[in-house]
Amino acid sequence: MNEQIVARHWVALAAPKAAPAVATSTVLILGRIWNANGAEHSVGNAALMVVLAAGAATAGAFAAAGRGGGDGVLAATAFATSGGLALAGVAGYADGLSLPLLLWALATAVAYGIAARYWRTDHRDTVAYERQTTVQREDHAHIERVEMLRSRTQIEAARESVAYADALASALTARATLPAFDPQSLIRAGLPELPAADQ
Repeated sequence: MNEQIVARHWVALAAPKAAPAVATSTVLILGRIWNANGAEHSVGNAALMVVLAAGAATAGAFAAAGRGGGDGVLAATAFATSGGLALAGVAGYADGLSLPLLLWALATAVAYGIAARYWRTDHRDTVAYERQTTVQREDHAHIERVEMLRSRTQIEAARESVAYADALASALTARATLPAFDPQSLIRAGLPELPAADQ
């Protein structure tokens, strides 16, 4: 009921959507810087990147095939690392810019494809959580309204009882002041005694 409304800045909303392009662009830029600093046609550097990419891919395969279906996040991280190393190796080894740009575009498309799956899952989980929270909030609000009505009814009944008791006491006091009133005649007639009020 008293929930704060927080509006997120558009940069905070757009940052996760730009992350795959930023990551692949960073790898491409670093690979081209490496190319300009002597990695072009260097067999040793290319072999190093092949070994690192193959190691990361192997780690991803082991993580995916682990017990109980494997760890999906670890496997995805390892495969993304392998792809990034392969892209950096090609960007560093190739002499032209066309092959690195082609691989960058392919890597960016694959990264967005994988990220879109997680974004959909996250969106479904968020919507399900909001629905469940709304249902619970409505249930609790209904219970609060019922309890409020019950307490108001009890308070009104107590007020009416007090008002009735005051009116009865006033009536008895007024009747006792009448000259022809005989309380013993009421008792002889079989009327019950009024309980004594505890002071």
